Amino acid sequence: MLELDLVLFQVLNADAATLPAVVTVARWVSQQLPTAMGGLLVGSLVLGNAEQRRSLALALASMALAWIGVQLLRLAFPMPRPAQLGLGIQWIEHAARAGFPSMHVAGAAALATSLFLRPITGLTWLTWLAAVVTAAMLWSRVCLGVHFPSDVLAGLLTGGLAAAAIHALAARAPRLQALLHKSPQGNAH
Repeated sequence: MLELDLVLFQVLNADAATLPAVVTVARWVSQQLPTAMGGLLVGSLVLGNAEQRRSLALALASMALAWIGVQLLRLAFPMPRPAQLGLGIQWIEHAARAGFPSMHVAGAAALATSLFLRPITGLTWLTWLAAVVTAAMLWSRVCLGVHFPSDVLAGLLTGGLAAAAIHALAARAPRLQALLHKSPQGNAH
């Protein structure tokens, strides 16, 4: 672990002097916000038009690839979480499994990156919301003591690369590209 990682962790991890409201917000961001965003995505998929659904499908594929990437990285680099090393205060219950990279941040970053790579007409606010959620997730996971800063930065990179890979694949796969550029009436646009 780099010294800078430890210093940043100690600065960002909530301690006994932290306002209870800060910990409450961090808990909400880490525990309830992913569910709220999931509901928003499902609602957008159900209520959106064909073009919006295609963009959201790429975002969901990006998140799935980020999940796979995190699992593989955790197998290759089983880095402990701060509490496993007796560092900081852990404000939420969490299993003692590898923390590098952050799954929460990787998923949020995959969503935000995917939406930036293929903005959804009529739902541009969702792109910006996803970016804000990603930033909030970065902060909350360290604030709550379940990740080191390097874990969340690696999650950011993993999610971003997963989205870039999915979009590159979609641009190069003829059948997938034909589906993505097909209008709801069956004609190419």
